[in-house]
Parts: sequence; structure tokens; C-alpha cells
Amino acid sequence: MKTPIEQLRKRSQENWLLGYEPLDFFTLTENFYQKLDNPIPQKILLVEPDPILFLAGFIAAYSRGHHVFLGNPAWGLFEWQQVFDLVAPDLVLGNCECAQQYHVSWRSHHRDHLSQPVNQTLNQASTLIMIPTGGSSGRIRFAMHTWQTLMASVEGFREYFQLSEVNSICVLPLHHVSGLMQFMRTFSSGGQLLILPFKELKIGKLANFAPQEFFISLVPTQLQSILSNFHIASWLSQCSTVLLGGAPAWSELLEKARFYHIRLAPAYGMTETASQIATLKPESFLNGTNGSYQILPHIDIKIYDEKGKSLDSQQIGRIAIYSPSLALGYYPELFSEHGVFYPDDVGFLDEKAALQIIGRSSDKIITGGENVFPSEIETAIRATGLVTDVFVIGKADNYWGQIISAVYVPINSDISSQDIRQAMVDKIAHFKIPKLWLEIKEIPINEQGKVNRQQIQELLSKQNAF
Repeated sequence: MKTPIEQLRKRSQENWLLGYEPLDFFTLTENFYQKLDNPIPQKILLVEPDPILFLAGFIAAYSRGHHVFLGNPAWGLFEWQQVFDLVAPDLVLGNCECAQQYHVSWRSHHRDHLSQPVNQTLNQASTLIMIPTGGSSGRIRFAMHTWQTLMASVEGFREYFQLSEVNSICVLPLHHVSGLMQFMRTFSSGGQLLILPFKELKIGKLANFAPQEFFISLVPTQLQSILSNFHIASWLSQCSTVLLGGAPAWSELLEKARFYHIRLAPAYGMTETASQIATLKPESFLNGTNGSYQILPHIDIKIYDEKGKSLDSQQIGRIAIYSPSLALGYYPELFSEHGVFYPDDVGFLDEKAALQIIGRSSDKIITGGENVFPSEIETAIRATGLVTDVFVIGKADNYWGQIISAVYVPINSDISSQDIRQAMVDKIAHFKIPKLWLEIKEIPINEQGKVNRQQIQELLSKQNAF
């Protein structure tokens, strides 16, 4: 198999990285490659906010046989402490002020930090690509991937969408699996990649760019922002496919996307599976289908009950994912079962073998002995038309076990929680109506577009139910 830098050399005359001269990018990458010449595999922490420098460093480091840990430039001191304690990198590549605080730099080849044990411990011949998962709302972990696991995802994607080349507009961070896989798909397939910050897309920087042959990936909050602007929404409707993931999308958002004829492809996946494993095709979405994800060709999904018994279609249980695209484990440990991953999700396979997601098992609220999934309650609250955003979570309670708690953003300051409660009567079982309500200006989210659960729990800890 050719190394990434050898593949890049072949593409150095192609206009594949839009907005950047291909030969200049190859030269930049080659310079990194020469600097990283070391016969001993190093643990390299790649922390670079500039996407061009990030990709050059990524290709060079991997091609040299070094183990690459992808870092988030937005991490704070607490996250950096976790990462340096866990990884003890030999080199930090990129613009990272925190590296100096930990005395780690380009030249810090400290013997006590040499990374030879990485392969010895894991008994792996492959160079590893470590992608972060978790962060501001929990402990940071690195899912251990290889070029082969990522390429298994790429091939499944191409087969599912019946594409030889994949063109992508990337507005998501490259250190995140959703951004990195856009690079992997375009780079390996001979496609084109356009990278720009989401804020530039939002203000119309791509108004004159024709996106008809391009994929774009968004999280629901980004899509919501775009759909509030008629001109940007109209531009988005020209994209070949708009992949939507990272967090559950609400019904009103999906209906608004249909109104604008957005070729939306809601997707289900995670860092551990190298992005999406099940996706709704745009044609099905525009025809009114919601929540039914077709399983990609490189994936096999089974549903099990709590005792490990395989369940038939329409039976809700624990999801198990089998695929060559799975991560090997969380650094530095391998998963106990090879070739299978159990996400924290509950769902079922319908009569057409499509995947239906019910919710996260750990999100399940047990209140007064009843099992309740937050997604159902959030849907009911949104259906009142009285909120612009909402998040439901359980809060520990001595009497109920847990009480259902709703953090919400009303459509205007005149709306009270009592108004919302009243609008939910007879629309949902009484025990599912939240007992604790907290009005806020906006739901706190992290840079991946996911709700910051820890921050919400801290806010709710100061509130009392009524």
C-alpha cells in the first residue's frame, strides 16, 4: 500500500485542495516529512488550528510511521492536563501554547517518553491514528484507528452512495472524526476538498461557489442557523448531499429542511466507528422518511437484550456494531471483544432492516419506576411551539429516584414553564411531563455541536422541582 505522502505526490498536479496550490501543499508536507525523520516511532500530538498545516502534518507524521494523536486547539488547561498525563507525547506538532508549559516541543525527544511500547503493548504492526472523543463534558479518550479502519469506512461510504470520487465542503474541525473523514474520502478517491470555517459559510462566503457535486457535513445547530437565512438555505439546497449528524435532529428542523428542499442525509455514527454506519438517503428524506437509517455496506448490526440474547426485528434492545472500520480500543487499551462495538444506544431493526434509534441507554431516566427516554419528551415540548430549543435530562431525587428536568429557551419572554406544561397535557403521559424546569438564553453546546451535559447538570443542581 502506498503511503499517504506517495499518494499526495501523485496528486500534486491536481487541483484537489481548493483554494490552495497543490504543488505548494505537497512541498509543505514534504518539509514536515523531512523534519519528522526518526527511525523510532514517535507519539506525535498534532494540535494545529490551521487546516492546511494540520493536513500537511497529519500526512507527513503518518507517512513516517509515527503514531498520531489528534488534538483540539480549543482545549483548556484541564483538558491538556488529561491529555499530557495520558499520552506523554514525544513531540507536539502545531500551534500549542500549552506544550511549552509541559516542556514538550519539537526537539523534546525525552527517553522516558519514547513511544516504542505503543506497538509492543498492543501487538499491532500498523501505525495508529488516535482520534479524540469526549472533552469539555467528560474525560478525554482517544479511539485508536489505523489507515485501514478509516479506509473501510471510506469504501463503505462510496459503495452506499455509488460514487467513484467524493467531493466535500468541510466546515467541521479536522481533529474530529466528522472532519477527518471528509479529508479521507476526498483524498483517497480522487475528489476535491474545500475547507472553510462555518462562520464564513454562514455569512455567504460561498454564495458564488457551485456545490452541485459536493457533499457537506453539518450538525443540527449549524443546519438550524443556515435555515434561518433564506439565501444561505437556498444555496445549501444545491448541494449534492447534506450529511447531518453529531446529535439528534428534531422534527421541526427536518420539516424546515424539507421545505427548502435540502438533500438531507441524517446519519448515525461515532468516533469509534470512523463516522457514519447508517444513513438515510436524501431521496428518502425528501419523500418524508424520518429516523430510519439504512445500514452501510461495511456494517453489520445486531440487537441484543440485557442477557445477550439476539432479538428479532421490531424488538428494542442494545445495539451491537460489527465492522472492519471499528477502532481497536481506547488508548492504550484494546477493546475486550475484537470486531464488535457496543455504543451506549438503544434501538431496533425495522421490517426493512433499517436501524431505528430510541435513545442513549445512559440517558434513560427512571422516575417512579417508569423508564423514560429524553428524546420523546423533547419532541413533545418542541411540538408545543413555545420553545426554540430544549434539552431534557434526569436529576437525582430521593423520592422519585430521578426527576425529569427540562432546560428550555422560550420563543419569547412571556412564555412560562407553566404554559409549556399546560400545552403538554393529554399529549404525553402525565408522568413524562418534567417536574423541574429551567429557562435559559441558549442551550450550552461544545465545539462538536453536542450539548454540554456537565454544564447543564451544574445549572440544574441549583434548582428545585415544583
